[in-house]
Amino acid sequence: MSMASTIPWERVRRAGAKLTTPLHPDDYLRLLNPLWSARELRGRIERVVPETEDAATIVIRPGWGWQYDHRPGQYVGIGVQVDGRFQWRSYSVSSPPKRRGRTISITVRAMPEGLLSAHLVNGVEPGTIVRLALPDGDFVLPDPPPAKLLFLVGGSGVTPVMAMLRTLDRRGSMPDVVMHYSSPTAERMIFRDELDELAAKHETLTLHRLETDRDGMLQLDGPEGLDRMCPDWRERQTYACGPGPMLEAITAHFEAHDVEERLHLERFSLDLGGEGGEGGTITFRNSGKEIEVDGATTVLEAGEQAGVGMPYGCRMGICHTCTLTLVSGRVRDLRSGDEFDSPNEPVQTCVTAAVGDCTLDI
Repeated sequence: MSMASTIPWERVRRAGAKLTTPLHPDDYLRLLNPLWSARELRGRIERVVPETEDAATIVIRPGWGWQYDHRPGQYVGIGVQVDGRFQWRSYSVSSPPKRRGRTISITVRAMPEGLLSAHLVNGVEPGTIVRLALPDGDFVLPDPPPAKLLFLVGGSGVTPVMAMLRTLDRRGSMPDVVMHYSSPTAERMIFRDELDELAAKHETLTLHRLETDRDGMLQLDGPEGLDRMCPDWRERQTYACGPGPMLEAITAHFEAHDVEERLHLERFSLDLGGEGGEGGTITFRNSGKEIEVDGATTVLEAGEQAGVGMPYGCRMGICHTCTLTLVSGRVRDLRSGDEFDSPNEPVQTCVTAAVGDCTLDI
């Protein structure tokens, strides 16, 4: 047994608090191990494993306080320092849950406009200390899983589904699964070889692949549609993850056949289809900064333009990392059009815009 596992660190921290003022005992524990902190969750990047030319799996060893009890399909928040500033994003966990786990994995595709994704794929070094947010998300399989499943994935949307397949494989309980995977080319298909191995290993797993640059987009209707690929698709619990237009087409198809209750979606992009705000002056009380914005600018974007250190994670209204307290005024949710004007009400700044003048506590 290692020395670290035998030391009662919580008692050390309590005792150390009396000796380390004005420093926090965590500041001294970090000198022993940068992963020891009770103030924030941390992890160390152990490996960066290339998957395709523009995608990689990041293997992270979480530190003190992490629980390896995420459900397959959930995402985690990760904060990485880039150019002196922490950048936060949320990524699906691609590794299966492990009761005695030591690492978790996220699989990231570098996006042209994605500062953090490009850094994780091409620039981050093993040994880098990152900040972590606990797993979250409802795009998960029930336990036990349905007897029949249909996975419809596109591009990097394969990552949460891969965690589900790996979990089913590890348990030796692969149900009747049909999976359709769309990608521009075969070379850009993340986990291509592993998926082929799983399909060869499990007779109950049927894999369909579509190279969209050559064969066009997934057809849901017609002779090459779902009825041919998976004749009993209406009876299956379906999990879909991929680009927004693909998910919109799948949603419309399931609604047209009155089986939308069987469809489960995970979006990697934000749909701000609701009515915008009216704009106004947003004041950030603690920092003493304010900015005039229009009704289409989110509170998060406004704060960043004003030079306020705004917290954020997924920038999609999912992880709640960006939540701040509304001191006064009114904001509108750009997804639904719902308005919030109660003093001291928490609001998600990445999906809300000002309706007139408002003040936030930051």
